[in-house]
Amino acid sequence: MKKILLASAAIAFGATGAFADEVKMGVLLGFTGPLESLAPGMAKGAEMAMKEVSDSGKLLGGDTVTPVEGDSTCIDAAAATAAGEKLVTSDKVHGILGAMCSGATTAVLQNVAMPNGMVMVSPSATSPALSTLPDDGLFFRTAPSDARQGDVMADEILEKGIKSVAVTYTNNDYGKGLADSFEKAYTAKGGKVTISAAHEDGKGDYSAEVGSLASAGGDALVIAGYVDQGGSGILRGALDTGAFSTFVFPDGMVSQALQDNFGPEINGSFGQLPDSAGQGMKTYLGMAKAAGFDGSSAYSGGSYDGAALMLLAMQAANSTDPKVYKDKIMEIANGPGEKIYPGELAKGLELLKEGKPIDYEGATAVNLIGNGEAAGTFREIEIKDGKIETVKYR
Repeated sequence: MKKILLASAAIAFGATGAFADEVKMGVLLGFTGPLESLAPGMAKGAEMAMKEVSDSGKLLGGDTVTPVEGDSTCIDAAAATAAGEKLVTSDKVHGILGAMCSGATTAVLQNVAMPNGMVMVSPSATSPALSTLPDDGLFFRTAPSDARQGDVMADEILEKGIKSVAVTYTNNDYGKGLADSFEKAYTAKGGKVTISAAHEDGKGDYSAEVGSLASAGGDALVIAGYVDQGGSGILRGALDTGAFSTFVFPDGMVSQALQDNFGPEINGSFGQLPDSAGQGMKTYLGMAKAAGFDGSSAYSGGSYDGAALMLLAMQAANSTDPKVYKDKIMEIANGPGEKIYPGELAKGLELLKEGKPIDYEGATAVNLIGNGEAAGTFREIEIKDGKIETVKYR
């Protein structure tokens, strides 16, 4: 009997001498709402990192990782809070990849994460307001602030010889923050904003908004909106009336849906989104292709990185408690230590187990600054022959 018990204990504890547990990770994204076309690629990226770690058998005592999805809807703060609350109190997740949009992220951070001591890593919440929001050291993001995107967009537009633009933005934290940061940068560099006007999502007719933008004029129209909602409504109205022929698309507009719905109609238009080139992204794109999804979709690589950061931090802290491992995320992201790229999470886990430092580069050349946000690079795109093509990185 004693031998049987000892054998059972050996199986339960495994070679590491610790019980293997299930680590639940929340994936809180806008699976419905104005950016629903981006959510699947983001979720698949995050869940690919979780599977990679789980399959390695190297997380703590051989812990397995299980994703648990929640729908933030992107724009409904109450729904996002309810979904976040369920992940924490009912599903009992150990970390949250998300939320997706800035307003929903702020709501979940303040109403759920901080009261419960839960770590959140957003791959796509870009509002400048999040840079200074109190977060108890629980909030991080792998996407750069729109304060930087506004500056990059201003340079991009001026380099194309466009000296005046009209701006329309979705009436929320993301749209207002990006529009303001862009206008400040663009006017400081010599450009002129003829009008900066909010639009509401979910309307069937944007003729009034397009009329106001057309009256103000400009050499191009900047649409700081959502591709699955009002942004595309404004774009369709502007095309149909001939109000503008050149459009500038920030990150919320850049997706396969833009290409599918407008194609050659927007040839010559351009934009940008947080992204990076290099070894990490090249590897990630190959992994995503093998897994059957498009890794170049906006924020997909950053979602992989967000999930990986939390899981590696757990290993470094030897704990799945968010209140404990939160303090390891910055050092995992910034090093110094051996660089870790997509597909090398098992290697990273092993090095951390041995007490050796790592510098997580991931898909997006992760480098966290200030209040846990990404320094970030941007991919400049242009619509050519009806297709979204990469021009360069900034």
